[in-house]
Amino acid sequence: MIHLFLFAWLAGQAGTSDAQQHLQAGLEARKQHQVDVEITEFRKAAESDPNLADAFVNLGSAYMEKRDYGAAIAPLKRALELSPELPVAHQLVGYALLAQGYSAEAIPHLQRVGALDALGIAQIETNQLTEAVSSFTAALAQRPGDPDLLYYLGHASGLLSKDAIDNLLVTHPDSARAHQALAENYFVLRQMPQAEKEYQEALRLRPDLPGLHLELGQVYANSAQWPKAEAEFRAECKLRPGNAEAAYRLGTALLQQGRARDALPELKRSNELKADMPETLYSYGKAASLVGDSATAERAWRRVIELEKNTSLAAQAHFGLAGLYRKQGKAEQAQHELQEFQKLQNTIGPPRSE
Repeated sequence: MIHLFLFAWLAGQAGTSDAQQHLQAGLEARKQHQVDVEITEFRKAAESDPNLADAFVNLGSAYMEKRDYGAAIAPLKRALELSPELPVAHQLVGYALLAQGYSAEAIPHLQRVGALDALGIAQIETNQLTEAVSSFTAALAQRPGDPDLLYYLGHASGLLSKDAIDNLLVTHPDSARAHQALAENYFVLRQMPQAEKEYQEALRLRPDLPGLHLELGQVYANSAQWPKAEAEFRAECKLRPGNAEAAYRLGTALLQQGRARDALPELKRSNELKADMPETLYSYGKAASLVGDSATAERAWRRVIELEKNTSLAAQAHFGLAGLYRKQGKAEQAQHELQEFQKLQNTIGPPRSE
């Protein structure tokens, strides 16, 4: 993430004629990409005039070009002794210190010039995680979509989250939130019995805590315990009737038990609460098809295809439409949908199992 900018920093200092000649020779060598010549000439300029900041900052820059960050630090620091306000020297010495692992020392230099990307890295390395997240967020506002910045923001956020959870487990180990955090970790590790136990303890301590029934229901769904999953999703819907995911999860649990007529209103409600969620629409279309509401099924699956286009979910929607049209005696349309399904299947593999 460290970007070096070559420059000809001539501040108008007088210097000796020998120093200026070596300085100019070094800058000419830079134009020719002759780094070793640069280093020789800038070193001679610094020796000829030990008070010429230009010589030291350019010598440091030449070492940076060569990626000899350790050698760059001393001349850059000398440049700052001679000219404390020199922005480019602050920037380069900040990068050099960071590259050498002196992150804490690099931070004030990077802050001074607003080098947010390198500053964020230094803050991660010094465990200033909140500050790092802030730095990378600000950097992304300047360079939206930058892959390095997206990576580091995610990395810093993950470390901050882990730090907060670790602190929770140490300071409040018997709290409902601690049990919830442990349950979430077990769920990620696919250790469902342990996850179930922790969620149940969290619910014992705080039975009305939003999200717990939903998460426990997903544990049961993951192990195909659909009646138990239904009970938890229903409890979450009672606590939070405006939560679209809870309604969707309840609808899918009912579908899995062959209760399409009961599932349909829940899936419809989920779609009304949060429109155009492809998985909700697919399940809504499936429930509608199973109860004989062909028009609703067609609309839902068509919308899935519009939203998803070339995904396994779109393939499932094409397959559902093929079956729907076949039942209606629309052989040509059914064949077209089946061909679209096969085309996607060949491109992306078989559709997801439910």
